[in-house]
Parts: sequence; C-alpha cells; structure tokens
Amino acid sequence: MSAPASTPSPRRIAFDVLSAVRESDAYANLLLPVRLERSGLSSADAGLATELTYGTLRMRGYYDAVIRLAAKREIDQIEPAVRDVLRLGAHQLLSMRVPSHAAVNETVNVAAQAIGRSRVGFVNGVLRGISRVSPESWRRRVGTEAATPDDVIAQLESHPVWIVRALRQALAAERRPGADLEAELEALLTADNVAPRVNLVALPGGPGRPADAQADPHSPYGFTTPGDPFPLVRRSRGWLRVQDEGSQLAALALVAARPVEAGELWLDMCSGPGGKAALLGAEALRGGARLVANEVVPARVGLVRNAVEPLGDAVEVVEGDGRTIGVEQSARYDRVLLDAPCTGLGALRRRPEARWRKQPRDVAELTRLQAALLDSAVGALKPGGILAYVTCSPHLGETRIAVADVLKRHAGTLEELPTQEILQAAVTAPLDLAGDPAQVQLWPHRNGTDAMFIALLRKL
Repeated sequence: MSAPASTPSPRRIAFDVLSAVRESDAYANLLLPVRLERSGLSSADAGLATELTYGTLRMRGYYDAVIRLAAKREIDQIEPAVRDVLRLGAHQLLSMRVPSHAAVNETVNVAAQAIGRSRVGFVNGVLRGISRVSPESWRRRVGTEAATPDDVIAQLESHPVWIVRALRQALAAERRPGADLEAELEALLTADNVAPRVNLVALPGGPGRPADAQADPHSPYGFTTPGDPFPLVRRSRGWLRVQDEGSQLAALALVAARPVEAGELWLDMCSGPGGKAALLGAEALRGGARLVANEVVPARVGLVRNAVEPLGDAVEVVEGDGRTIGVEQSARYDRVLLDAPCTGLGALRRRPEARWRKQPRDVAELTRLQAALLDSAVGALKPGGILAYVTCSPHLGETRIAVADVLKRHAGTLEELPTQEILQAAVTAPLDLAGDPAQVQLWPHRNGTDAMFIALLRKL
C-alpha cells in the first residue's frame, strides 16, 4: 500500500537534505533528524532516508566521476539540482542492495516532483546508463580515467586530493615502525566512508550505563546500545549523551593529567556545543572543582547550557571571545581545555559534507585562530596549570606544527607532558598509539574513534 500523499518518501527527504546542504550550507546531522521527526516515516523508512543522505554525501566525489562518464559531460555542466538527484540514484545503484529498476524509477519520480518533468528524460537516461554497468566495472573505469595516482585514490575513496595528501602526511609523521603507509592511508579513507555507530557517554555521578549497554573499548564512561538510542537519551535528563569515544578521551586526558584537588578552577575555552564541557563538569563536580564553560557564538551558548544543566552550580556558562581571556583573566585557571575550531577532517565519517566544503586556504585562517587561542590559554593558566590542546583534525598544521609553534613562542614558560602515558593510564584498555609520546593522535581505522589530536602542556 502506498504512503499517503502528505507523507514524503525517504528518497524525497534525502534529496531535500542534500539540496539544503548544497544551497545553504546546512549540516546534515542537524537537519535530517528534524526532517525525519516531522515526516511520520516508519523506522525502516527513516533508516533508508538516513543511509541515502549520508551515503550520498560520503561518496559524492566517486559518484560524480561515474556520472561524468555516464552522462558524457563534465559534472559542472549539469545543473546543481540535477546533480543532487543523480548522486542519489548513483548511491542506490552502486552501493545499496536496491533493485536497479526500483532505484531508477523511484529516483526519476523524485526528479519529476522536485526539479520538474523537463529533466526527467536526462535523469532517466543517465541512471539507466549507470545501471547497465556493474559496480566493479565502474570502479575500474574511474580508476583508469584518473590523471595521477593521488587522483585515483581521491576519486575511488571519495575525498578531495588535498585531504588525501594531508592525511598521508599526518600518518607519515608518526613514523610507525613497519607500517605500509599507502595501505594504512587506504584503510583510513575507507573508514571515513563507513557509517559509525551512535556512541554515547554516561556522565559520572549519574545513573550510569543502561543494562543492555556495550561498553566502549577505552573510555570508562562510553557505550553503545542496541536499537534507537535517542529515546534513552531523552529520558535520562541529560545524564546520557551522544558523544564520540575520542571526544571523551580528550576531556579525560586533562582530568587524568594529575590528581584533582578540591577548589580547582577549570576552563573550557571553546565549549560549544557542550559535550566535552558536560563530561569535564561532571568530573569537576566529583572532585570538588568548578568549570567555566566559555563560548563565543550566542546560539551555541544555549546548547552548552542545556548540556551542563544536570550539573547545577559546578559549571558556569559564559559568552565571550576566547582570544581575550588570557589577558582579561590572566593566571586564573588550574586547567584549560582548548578544543580549538578546526577543519574537522577527523570527523568526516560523521560529517561527510565537510570534506566538500573545506579548502586548503581554510587551514591558514584556522591556524592563525588556533595560535591566538593557544596564546590566550597559556595566559589564562596559573603557574603549574595544565592545558589540553585538542583538535578534531589530524592535519599537521593544526596539530604537531601548532604545538611546536606555541612551545617556541612561550619558550621557558611552557613544557610538554607525556600525553600518551597519561591517557593510557586513564583508559580501560590500552590504545594503539604511535608517534611523539607527548602527543596523542587517534584514528578511526586504528582506534575506532574520530581522529582527535590531544597534547597536554604545563605552564612553568
């Protein structure tokens, strides 16, 4: 029985989200849940819409290469809305177990409804052309057409070339003994294209993990759960939250750097949307410390307030520019978490559209901001205070180089701590780590987390 006319199809919801991502820089992870909640779709159809949306976004680069060959025209010669619907169809034909006739016919119906019947013939022709060639043959054709070895990797694994090169450099910088760099790079890119499970955290001091939870491998508070976790989160009144295990470890590294003493004052300098602030605040409450959660963007301040609400007076949420804190609140804090704004290259599996939005020039602008925030964080620390510098990016400019530069700028007043040793002592099972023992670089293909970077520094 067909759905009522007022109920959008999973493919139409996916198309609408893809269009919003392209037209207005919407974030799929924020927009899609809202669209699904309003749609009235069954859980199975909601799951289909989710796979269509995220799968299409992740593999967009590869699908564009296939569409270019099938359409016999450059991708930028196809109008944007038509590209969206063709990508949606390509995902079903090349990466899902959808019968070819259903993938083509249903996608053509979306084209007719959303972009007009005048485009239906072109969409139908290109999709039928894709359907006549096996997925394996398309991969061979795309690989053969690519101009350089890096273009081959970039197109087949659906990452921009500049990101492929940046990730290779980050892996190479670890100088991992016996590592096959190209094989590991391929494993990393493949991991970026696999949908991660929804990971949660049970804040310390709360009711703890539910009985059916599967504990995370490393975080003492992290877990996954069978079924839809969001009703569980809503019932918990803030004590259970969605949070990647890597983000949990970044916050816990700062806590584990030395024993917590009652009366300490901590700062989360860039706290929005509030996940790390909630975990830090819970640890502060347990140890008799207090946390100030600062955020510069007003809309994100509200998110932080919601995140830390269960913790009461243990957390003070303030709105301000982190770059000025080091002067305005000089030598005030015992611990500072700087989870710096970054390219987000470490979370591409969760935010797949980010790979198509970021450009190499963004790195230079972000590294200037990161340097200013680092200097401010050093100024805000008391002598003997500890700074955790964290990015959700493995790009060397945002990680190792940023740390080396701040150590030069503050020579004689700042020292590195053995971050790997500190974090290993705090986790429930050893992490597979490599590289400089003063720094931790997590990886999705190796650790099952987002690619978080963590460096602990102490002010002398």
